[in-house]
Amino acid sequence: MEDFKHILDIAPYALSKEEKHILLFNYLKKLSVHHYTNCISYKSMIDSVRADLGTLNNLSEIPFLPVRLFKMMELRSVGREEVVKTMTSSGTTGQAVSKIYLDRETSSNQTKILTKIVSSFIGIKRTPMLIIDTDAILKNRNMFSARAAGILGFSMFGSKRVFALNEDMSLKVDILKEFLKIHKSKSIFLFGFTFMIWQHFYRQLKENNIHIDLSDGILIHGGGWKKLNSDSVTSEEFKKKLSEMTQIKHVHDYYGMVEQTGTIYMECEESHLHCPVYSDIIIRRPFDFSEAGIGEKGIIQVLSILPKSYPGHSLLTEDEGILLGEDDCKCGRLGKYFTIVGRLKNAEIRGCSDTYAEKY
Repeated sequence: MEDFKHILDIAPYALSKEEKHILLFNYLKKLSVHHYTNCISYKSMIDSVRADLGTLNNLSEIPFLPVRLFKMMELRSVGREEVVKTMTSSGTTGQAVSKIYLDRETSSNQTKILTKIVSSFIGIKRTPMLIIDTDAILKNRNMFSARAAGILGFSMFGSKRVFALNEDMSLKVDILKEFLKIHKSKSIFLFGFTFMIWQHFYRQLKENNIHIDLSDGILIHGGGWKKLNSDSVTSEEFKKKLSEMTQIKHVHDYYGMVEQTGTIYMECEESHLHCPVYSDIIIRRPFDFSEAGIGEKGIIQVLSILPKSYPGHSLLTEDEGILLGEDDCKCGRLGKYFTIVGRLKNAEIRGCSDTYAEKY
């Protein structure tokens, strides 16, 4: 859309509540009309609830779709011939997966927004990168999983990329040591999914009493916490134990999903997840879907300017969270900040780490 480039020019955490609301509401209202016009299924659903897109007055009034619909339906706002990439969510054996259809414009914009967000945390200079995974995950580039997409997406921030794990998930000890020797005293960017870092990186270092120096490193990790929480591993414990073996100081979790790839919610130095300019969250009460207040637990609705080739711009997730505040985090970033409580009871396992942990 014509005002997308204007939004892209804005720094990720630069707008106040009032400024951001106006910007997002105007854009997402247009995006809703776009999907209503170009996706028959979306139009049918909007009509079935008698929503009038022309009379929307507030960001919280933007209609949302349950995220699980992408496991059940083919939802596209572009012709099949325009689809250049199909992304799938993580799923255990026999479990349905979401399919997200991307045209060239949407795919390109995902990369641009992800770059803006992540660069604000790690800088724009590409540094040697250690990927806590196996390169075997990168197979079909036309249809690949959320895990593979995450690796590919974050790989653009690194140079001299090395995968730390073999296909059997054993640690490449010699390659790891050689990589760290070559890049000694340099800033290193590390990326991986939460459970895999804990299970196959930290634990193997611990079991083999291997201490390495990543004091100049920055780790970004994501994926579900279900398995780690069941093992009583908190975010604080995760960082503490990892630091004991690697001396790493800068560790950032993030919240995101394949249905809105690109607009991730990064964890700041205060351990809060932050909404960038390009997306937002609304916490909804489960009994009537009304908007919850600060400090109140509810279901997370995610809004994003990115999904143009499919109607994924306003989704009700299966995650519970708590809005902690807006524009007043001690880290200095503007926008809403929040925390994840966990998955809704009886919701399917979803995160890349959780899915892998279930198989493991």
